[in-house]
Amino acid sequence: MGEHNVSTDYDEQQLRTFTLAVLNDLQALEAMLANGDFESDVHRIGAEQELFLVDSAMRPAPLVTEVLETAKDGRLTTEIGKFNLEANLTPRGFRGSCLRLMEDELNEVIDTVRDAAAQYGGSVVLAGILPTIQQSDLRHENMTPNPRYEEIDRVVTRLHGDDRIIQIKGLDELQITLQDTFTEFCNTSFQVHLQVGVNDFVKYYNWAQAISGPVLAVAVNSPILLGHRLWHETRVALFQHATDTRSLTHRERNQMPRVNFGERWVDESIIEILREDAIRFRILLTQAVEENSLEVLAKGGIPQLAAWRLHNGTIWRWNRPCYGVVNGRPGLRIESRYLPSGPSVIDEMANTAFFLGLMTELPVEFGDIRKYMSFDEAKSNFFNAARYGLDGQIRGLDGKSRRVARLVLEELLPRAQSGLDRAGVDEADSKRLLEVIKKRVEAERTGAKWMLTSYSAMDPRAKPNVRLRSITAAMKENQESGKPLHEWELASIPKHSDWIDNYKTVEQFMAVDLFTVRPEDVIDLAASLMHWRHVRHVPVEDDAGKLIGIVSHRDLVELIATGRALSGTPVIVRDVMKTQLITVHADTPTLEALALLRENNIGCLPVTKDDRLVGIVTAYDFLTVSTKLLEERLEELL
Repeated sequence: MGEHNVSTDYDEQQLRTFTLAVLNDLQALEAMLANGDFESDVHRIGAEQELFLVDSAMRPAPLVTEVLETAKDGRLTTEIGKFNLEANLTPRGFRGSCLRLMEDELNEVIDTVRDAAAQYGGSVVLAGILPTIQQSDLRHENMTPNPRYEEIDRVVTRLHGDDRIIQIKGLDELQITLQDTFTEFCNTSFQVHLQVGVNDFVKYYNWAQAISGPVLAVAVNSPILLGHRLWHETRVALFQHATDTRSLTHRERNQMPRVNFGERWVDESIIEILREDAIRFRILLTQAVEENSLEVLAKGGIPQLAAWRLHNGTIWRWNRPCYGVVNGRPGLRIESRYLPSGPSVIDEMANTAFFLGLMTELPVEFGDIRKYMSFDEAKSNFFNAARYGLDGQIRGLDGKSRRVARLVLEELLPRAQSGLDRAGVDEADSKRLLEVIKKRVEAERTGAKWMLTSYSAMDPRAKPNVRLRSITAAMKENQESGKPLHEWELASIPKHSDWIDNYKTVEQFMAVDLFTVRPEDVIDLAASLMHWRHVRHVPVEDDAGKLIGIVSHRDLVELIATGRALSGTPVIVRDVMKTQLITVHADTPTLEALALLRENNIGCLPVTKDDRLVGIVTAYDFLTVSTKLLEERLEELL
């Protein structure tokens, strides 16, 4: 859980004081390592569950304040978006029934959130990225009112400087330009914590890096962002963009982003990472310094290292070293941040068992990972897994590349079972959870593959928002059933649905793949476009995407009627287009847009943002919706 008690009004002197506190904390941590003050023989596990709150239309529901007040559960806390929520599970010794107890607690706390949200017409969906989230959801009104989130957004935006350009390529291509960090609202994860003995921490941390690729490959669950089909785990690309503090100059120098996998193995001590982070990354948050960690240590106490922990919480390594004090003894743990939320509780627990089993077995069987794999190979495996999931190839410990599924089934799953046995985890629990991984991989069906296959199998005439809502509704239903992913049927569009929920705003059914012309083009190009694409309206924009005018089928008829088209002189678009335009925004209510069409006797409404064309909605789109309603009503009568 991130520290929420932060300062928002501080000057350079206070920033220097806090920086000195961070450095003092690192000195204290180094001294404790040298003195052997840390727990060395205890393994613990824990987890953080992030989730989405949704409404009846499967859209993000900004209900976090109401849900927390109703649930009254100390394990629950806010996340950056008002439709995100986080649950912090109880740390447990890594042995015996720990996995079953974690799973039971996870189901219990999600049920608590689900019951609280139901009182406000909402519910819960576990998803790395909610398929129905739209760009209009990414606004300040949906940020949780908390000093930590406000300050991170303010400072990250200031440090980045210029516009934040997010470009991700997959099956589709997404490119958006923002001046804030609100795309972070899109991401939720299931973060697994593992505390290991301090003497073996470096070895275990390096192995955590090495196994990230195959563990992520079987868990990918975030292929769709803002209606675009991108990476199988798009969160990995998106989170780096969302919180990037690097200015153009820093990016040109290839400076490491705050969200990163790292650049090399750790050699001797975890202090190597912590020192690098302290000097490489600017401090984003400060708070009142309440202890001098070196003085506390000198008096025989255990410092909280609050300043360093706050700073460490703003550096988002995919495997992050963490410090904590349990029962009066300090310990170090590894937080694996790359696993997505969902697709179900049992799937999350299966991913956890796979990770923990490998983390227990591989360091014992092989020792130092650096003898078997280069860091670049581990890093390449991670990003290949994020892009392609089980469809990709990764390099094994023998240096050979192979399909992920083969590596998992033949080599990693047996070792994960051995690791859980070595840890003393109940055999029935470990076998049940690892069997979920086995079935998932054999079927080659990750959460990402299930979503993408469901989407492509649906009626291509259905609007994208209807398909995405249907996928999200099926996810919710399957999650509530408790079934693992490999038993899910593909999502389909229900014959009868609350259709009006699919069309509340223009954004939900406007066309965005537009064919446009320039004002200096010949009118023949616009006419050919209308004929070939079967459209009656062609937007006119300049080279920067600014909307200039509209050419309609009616304009071409008038051109022919007046004889201008037969004059022999080329007619250009500028001479024909209409420039007095009525436009709407993406979040304009549908009924308001329909009223504009009727009152002004026009056939289309361009959708703009800052005078730039982002979409178009036509009278035909409304006819399609009304036809769907009529078909459903007739079916009900028959």
